Amino acid sequence: AYTCAHWPMHALPDDIARYKGAYDGGYGPVRRARYERLKRLGLIDPACALSPQAGVWEEVDDRRWEAACMEVYAAMIDRMDQGIGRLVAQLKRAGQWENTLLVFMQDNGGCAEETGRVGNKLHPDQPRPAQPTLAPLAAEAILGGGSVPDQTRDGYPVRMGRQVMPGPADTYVAYGKAWANVSNTPFREYKHWVHEGGIATPLIAHWPARIREKGSLCRSPGHLVDIMATCIDVAGARYPDERTPPEGRSLAPAFEGRPVERDALYWEHEGNAAVREGDWKLVRKGREGSWELYDLSADRSELRDLAAGHPDRVRRLAAKWSAWAERTGVLPYPAAEKRVKAKRR
Repeated sequence: AYTCAHWPMHALPDDIARYKGAYDGGYGPVRRARYERLKRLGLIDPACALSPQAGVWEEVDDRRWEAACMEVYAAMIDRMDQGIGRLVAQLKRAGQWENTLLVFMQDNGGCAEETGRVGNKLHPDQPRPAQPTLAPLAAEAILGGGSVPDQTRDGYPVRMGRQVMPGPADTYVAYGKAWANVSNTPFREYKHWVHEGGIATPLIAHWPARIREKGSLCRSPGHLVDIMATCIDVAGARYPDERTPPEGRSLAPAFEGRPVERDALYWEHEGNAAVREGDWKLVRKGREGSWELYDLSADRSELRDLAAGHPDRVRRLAAKWSAWAERTGVLPYPAAEKRVKAKRR
């Protein structure tokens, strides 16, 4: 799997150069252009509202640096696309292109974390030194420093902050909340939460031997847990009886334009929770948060909370989520740890 699109934002100079100036207009114009294009392509309903914008471009002190963050982000995606192109070319050379199922997806929405946008003592906000200042590391050595390495393999200290232009290997910078809001157009919230901005990503499937409708759109919702079920199904394999049954459903019907039948979809991530039944979605921020209810057929951007007007539906869906969480072991961490320890005795 590719590291991008994830911080740290590292890209090659030639790739970055292709996007020079592309984001100088700021968050609003880029976001609005994406919103209009999504509607033209039929990817969202024309009535789908645009969620509130994060960040005010006119209040940004260093707009060149802020635009550069998005240029590097785009360059990362460009390089990933080039890599996938090489994979496709090899499949064609091997005569496997027609009967290979390619599935492309992102595991979450854009990330609002501000990692590396402020320097610190360990990772200073300063120019790159003219020469390496640390001992080089062997190719097999693990880079120290926890989640943020202290240095590059050739001995340069890793730098953070707004004096550090992202891109080179000795930088560690994220593109931040405002650009993540652009990435998640038209939805609200981000990675970590289970509102649409955190979980709604496209899945592209390509399989000439089985998918006849090229360029078609399927609106059946799916989940990461469906990938294994799909692979087992299309390969004609059998899931072992002695294992816990899979939660996912095969997406193969969607390849033929048919709906993927299921009772409901469930999410839990770091205490955030959601259940979707048809077009109704119940979602909660944190373990102590209040449940919010949305009709996604009319409000995909989750701007109108209907929980107060549908208390019975809220209670029923909340109970459904709790039953799923109990059955699958998705519990608040202390309870989960207690259960695991009890099984070990």
